[in-house]
Formats: sequence, structure tokens, C-alpha cells
Amino acid sequence: MTSELNSLIIIIIYGSLTILSFLTLANPLKVNKKANFWFGIFTSLWATFWIEEIVQLVFIDTICDSLAMFVSFVQYFTPIIFYFSVLFFTNPNYKFKIHDLKYLFLPIIYLTVLIAQKYCYKEYSGTLTLILSGLILVQTLLYTTLSYIKIRKHKKKIVLFASNIKGIDLCWLEYIIFIVLIISIVVSIYNIFFKLSALNLFMNSFFLITVFFVSYYSMKQKEIFPLDEEDRNDIIAINDGEHLTEMRRKIIPDEELSTLKSQLNQLMQNQKPYLDSELNLIKLSQILNLTPHQLSYLINYGFNENFFHFINRYRVEKAKELLKAEKLNKYSILGIAYESGFNSKTSFNTTFKKMTNQTPSEFKKKSSDS
Repeated sequence: MTSELNSLIIIIIYGSLTILSFLTLANPLKVNKKANFWFGIFTSLWATFWIEEIVQLVFIDTICDSLAMFVSFVQYFTPIIFYFSVLFFTNPNYKFKIHDLKYLFLPIIYLTVLIAQKYCYKEYSGTLTLILSGLILVQTLLYTTLSYIKIRKHKKKIVLFASNIKGIDLCWLEYIIFIVLIISIVVSIYNIFFKLSALNLFMNSFFLITVFFVSYYSMKQKEIFPLDEEDRNDIIAINDGEHLTEMRRKIIPDEELSTLKSQLNQLMQNQKPYLDSELNLIKLSQILNLTPHQLSYLINYGFNENFFHFINRYRVEKAKELLKAEKLNKYSILGIAYESGFNSKTSFNTTFKKMTNQTPSEFKKKSSDS
């Protein structure tokens, strides 16, 4: 019974990853196109880790040594491909250059050891297996670390142009990094000590839950950068720090900066653009007839804030008004969040507490008591 259940789970895992790979590559929502191309390849490679068990279930046999070696070599690229997807999630304008051939260094070493194990030094198979497992761990640790660093930098940069970062902060990829890292370590250790055994029921159940988690969040993706090429290039330039040089040149004279500050304050108070949950640097710069770089300079140097903090400060003040209003007691916290320009209860609670040192519910209770 346990064996049959384990076989069923393996089939579901392989099928789910194959379908997820197809959906991600097809990308019906047309979001983050280049990133999802690489993420789709990543999920298809991930599915190959169960190919041997699937072959045994279908053909009641094992795959030949040459094919097994090829599959093992292809699987070795999984962390690299994941890193490529992160590169494009954080910068859709990224282009491969000749120096990117460095990514082939470890795979070539891995392939060399793999060939030596299969065809040249079979008497040292045990030692070479340990080396291969070590190379897998090195590859995984290297690229999960690089991916994590990229995502952390991305989180710091998106506050320069986005007012609501939930859905574009790539937290779901961050979770995948931790999961993949744990899985890779567990699988490597498992293969060392249980070379001829299939993964057990418990481990495959854990993998299945992980696959569902990845599927859920990959299907909920939002477009991170503007679709318009010129706008996207402006945002990426700001993200890459190119605007810092312009800021040092004082792209807006001090006397004009003061005037623009007044105009921006007046705009925020009268037109209330912050109530648009999708407001970003591009949209606001168009309203003010400024370039994104000029608006970024204005907010950074005129108000000593980043774009995210500047816009959400107004949203929090609006939320305070709504929380205090007795006639709006029938509104839920989520309703007030939406009315204030936030796009989720989570981001509302997090931002509100960060700016006021209390949750919206705590603020409402204290306001009612006073």
C-alpha cells in the first residue's frame, strides 16, 4: 500500500511539474516573458529528477547508462537555469555576454567526472560519486546564494519606483530558494547513503507540497516592470543606480526644486493620486510633466524619502482618517486598506505598523477609546 501510494505521488509530482513547465513557457498572462521562459525550463529540469522512477513505473526497467548520464548532466544545470530566471525577473533587459561562458565551468567539471565514473575509472565509482555529490552541493549553494543576493537587491530597488510592492518583490522566489536548497542538500545526502533506493514516501510527499506551492505563486505573478520599452528602460536605469550621477549634478536647480515640492504636495492633497493602488513613478511623473529621473530626484532630495515611503505616507494618513470616522465603522480593515490605495491587507498592515508603530486595528481601538 505504501509503495503504491508513493508511486502515485511520484506520478503526480512529475505530471504537475510538466504541466507547470508548459504553462510557464506558454505564459498565457504574458507577464515577465523572458524570466518565465527560463523559469519554465527550470521546472522542466526539476521534473527530470523523477524520470527514472517514472520509467520504472511505465516500462518496469531502468534507463540505459548513457541516457542516465545525459539526464544527470542536464539536471546539473537546474540551479543555473533558476539563477537565469532570477536575473530576468530583476532585469528584463539583461543580455548574455561572452564572459557568461563562466557558467559552463562547473558543468564541464561535472561532466568530466561523470564520464570518468561511467567509462574510465569504475573501480573508483564510490569516490567519484562523493565528488559528484560535492559538485552538486557546490553548484546549488553558489547559485542559490547568488539568486538570493539578486532578490534582496531587487527588494531594495523597487521602492524607488513602486508604491505597492506586494506581488513584485519576488518573495515567492525567495521561498523557492530556501526550499530548493534544503531539497538539494537532502537529495545529495540521500543519494550518498541510499544510492539504489527510490526516495521514500515522506520525502516525496514533501516534494509534492513544494510543487503545489511553486505552482500557486508562479501563476499569481504580476508584471514587475512597465511594458513600454522607454518607461522600462528609465526604471531599470534608476534601479541600476545610473540616476545617482545625474542627481549629483543637481538635475533640478534648488530654486526650482522648492517650487516643484509645492506643486507635488498640492497635487497629492487635491487629486489624491496615491489612491490608485497601481501608482508608480512613471504614472506620477507623467501627471507632473517630469521625467522619471526628475521625479526621483525631487522625492529623494526634496523630501528625503524614496518613492514607496512618500506615497504610502499619504495612504497611511488617509487610512487614519477612515479608521477614526465613526460613520465608517461598518468598513472592514480590508475595505479601508483598499479605500486608502493599498492593494492587500498584508501590505496595509505591514506599512501602517512600520509608519505608526501600531497595527490598524490597534489604532482604531485607541481612537475609539479616546
